Amino acid sequence: MSLAPVSLLSALALVAPLTVLNPGFEQGTEGWQFGPGTGVATNYPHGAGRLAYLDAGPGRTVAQTVTARTAGTYDVSAWIATGGPGGRFAVRVDGTLRASVTLPASVNYRRYTLSRIALTAGQRMEIAFESGDGWVNADDVMLSPASPADPVVRSSDPKVVEMFDWAKRKANSWVHLPGTEGPLNVDENRTGGTGTGPYAPSYWAGYANRSGFYARDLAHQLSGAAVLGLGAENRAMITAFAATATPEHRFYPVWALNFDDSTPLAIDYRNPQSFVREVPAPFELVQKAEEAYRWTGDRTWLDDPRLWNFYRHATGEFVDLHDGLKDNGAVKVAEGTGSGIFQGTASYNEQSGEPLAEAGDAIGSQYQAYRAVAALARAKGEGALAAAYERRAGDLRTYYNTVWSGPGSGADMVRGYTTDGRALTGWGKENSWFVPMKRILDPGPRREAYLDYIDAQASGPGRPDNIEALTYLPDTFFTANRNDTAWKWMNEVYDHKDEQHVNAKQGTNGDYPEVSFTLLGQTVQGLLGLTPDAPRRTLTTQPRLPSGMTWLSAADLAVGGSRFALRHDGTTRSTLTHTSGTAPYAWEARFPGRHRTVTVDGVRRAALTKTVDGVLYTYAVVPVAPGRTVTVQVDRAGTPAAVAPRP
Repeated sequence: MSLAPVSLLSALALVAPLTVLNPGFEQGTEGWQFGPGTGVATNYPHGAGRLAYLDAGPGRTVAQTVTARTAGTYDVSAWIATGGPGGRFAVRVDGTLRASVTLPASVNYRRYTLSRIALTAGQRMEIAFESGDGWVNADDVMLSPASPADPVVRSSDPKVVEMFDWAKRKANSWVHLPGTEGPLNVDENRTGGTGTGPYAPSYWAGYANRSGFYARDLAHQLSGAAVLGLGAENRAMITAFAATATPEHRFYPVWALNFDDSTPLAIDYRNPQSFVREVPAPFELVQKAEEAYRWTGDRTWLDDPRLWNFYRHATGEFVDLHDGLKDNGAVKVAEGTGSGIFQGTASYNEQSGEPLAEAGDAIGSQYQAYRAVAALARAKGEGALAAAYERRAGDLRTYYNTVWSGPGSGADMVRGYTTDGRALTGWGKENSWFVPMKRILDPGPRREAYLDYIDAQASGPGRPDNIEALTYLPDTFFTANRNDTAWKWMNEVYDHKDEQHVNAKQGTNGDYPEVSFTLLGQTVQGLLGLTPDAPRRTLTTQPRLPSGMTWLSAADLAVGGSRFALRHDGTTRSTLTHTSGTAPYAWEARFPGRHRTVTVDGVRRAALTKTVDGVLYTYAVVPVAPGRTVTVQVDRAGTPAAVAPRP
């Protein structure tokens, strides 16, 4: 199957501004300079069939020099394995060392990146692998364009600074340089792929040993990509999936696409009747499209008919076509087949073995997709359509809480239904933690009990083996304002980044792209509580600092055409600087609980309060013009932010 490519680069007639020849050494020594004691081998490649090797001992080098066609800033990455310490991966510009990393001993391949190498047109950049105390193997060199935004985090807690800096550099290293010729359909069975093609705007979202991006991973990585200013990549990738959600596919998007943004990744696509598909995915892509619109203000998210038709089909015909196994009365719930992933599963939990027709992660994602279409329709000026989708969302949430989820709490709450109508309770991993994460479960004691259950299971007997599953847990707990628990899970993910992934061919946990992208989003949207709304020139913030973190700040936060710096001191003082832009933003500074006083730059004003998803906030709305810094503070003696049932 081949689809019309996304036309951001006019079918990629563009030539990449910087090109590494023979990046995987599959053409032998072509493009590279090999010194004594080095060469090309086939015994231990990272991908495909060949690698460059350097024998142990001093003075051995493999290098390539490339010339920049235009000015730009780049990351340079490579997969490297070593038989001992002391080797080096280095970049020189016009003969001057610009960046390097000293390699530890690691017989397993790890991915190393040298970040933000600035070049002017005509400058020559040398990429070099240098020997050490043991052998060095190098493979799969990659160039990435440096991200448009370069956010910087500072804090009283050095751990979050270290974590964010690592995640920022690692995430950007997965971004493709548009126009680069690269392999297609690479996977663990076809390590050399099935040919090559020009890469479109995209980034890795899925296994690092496959040449494509996945709908599920893209949905979860989009927020972190937005923090880096990767709006063009987010738009191109979601548009590419939208183009595949055809009547022939019963309005499912394909599960994975090659980096050409056009062809399905072969390992997951056999034919239009047999391809991997999971019910939450189309709904999550719709939700994330609305989020991307709020980050950028780009009206393409509203006006491109490919996207608009996808939103409507995913929340209309898709639901109609996949609803029929379980009677839900007047409410429609999208369903899976109860069979394998190539027939359509109801849940992201692929390993459960349960013949699920309906699942908590699917119905929660469907609810958020309805809310997203309502917001997009309202932004487009279609008020009646927005109201209709708001009613659908409300009806689905009411049905979920009063009927679908059953009367139980904690381990006894229903998380899915089998194809023969049996209600399933207990631990379901994704079909458990997505429920509070998608906010379909009403606030109150029942939700709190379920959050306790999720944390206990994930911390104990129900802990997932794969690191990427754990990356959802910070989102789950930040959504419920359980800041200490969310931060605990961010640390759990980060602290295991250097361990080998359960899929050995993937590399380390930290080399699974979802890990770095989600830590970025969880720092900015979670800990800093930033909610962007570029189309309306509005920012909402709320401090979610965990215990022991007294202050946290971030600079170079890109929202629409503006850049911001944000700082929280505890949970009672926030400072926003509109560092660049063309028009003022309205800043809604929220603080949990009821506080007697609010001051704006030291001037007292009336304290406003509102309840959002069961939580009481004190807030102020302040215009912040470009170049201005504003501080909002509340008194410390506030009443708790009670979690109340939804009225």
